[in-house]
Amino acid sequence: MGLMSFVKSAGKALFGNDEEEKKIEQEVQAQADAQREKLDKLKKARAIRNRIQEQGLKVEGLEVKVAGESVILKGKVDTQETAEKVALTAGNLKGIDVVDNRLEVENPEPEATFYTVVSGDTLSKIAKEHYGNAGKYPVIFEANKPMLKDPDKIYPGQVLRIPAIES
Repeated sequence: MGLMSFVKSAGKALFGNDEEEKKIEQEVQAQADAQREKLDKLKKARAIRNRIQEQGLKVEGLEVKVAGESVILKGKVDTQETAEKVALTAGNLKGIDVVDNRLEVENPEPEATFYTVVSGDTLSKIAKEHYGNAGKYPVIFEANKPMLKDPDKIYPGQVLRIPAIES
């Protein structure tokens, strides 16, 4: 029969105004939105995992999952200190408000205290409050390495580890 030509503006209009077509478009858009959300979660999880690794924190089988503004951490670490530093690394990121730390600790120890920095705080002031001695600020600084690079650079909202020390 061969090739036939038609006038595209003539005939019954089946495309573009049908309810079924609109439903299909909505379904496709919903699927695209879900895929975009999934991609965003994966990107955030990868960025957090990379940040943890950049800090030199060793986690065997590290899994990072993001759900909205929450992070779930899984894997295995040697010490409680490392588990806490991993959680602080993930939690002290803009856009994260909850960390579910499910890391398995091979050598469990008592957990440190955590402190949220407020405006006007210094490590000396925090040390005085927690240890009764402002000169103990290096203990807090060391306990928060490698996240802290300078004892004078803390910011409101940042969460710090305050380890127990012997009097």
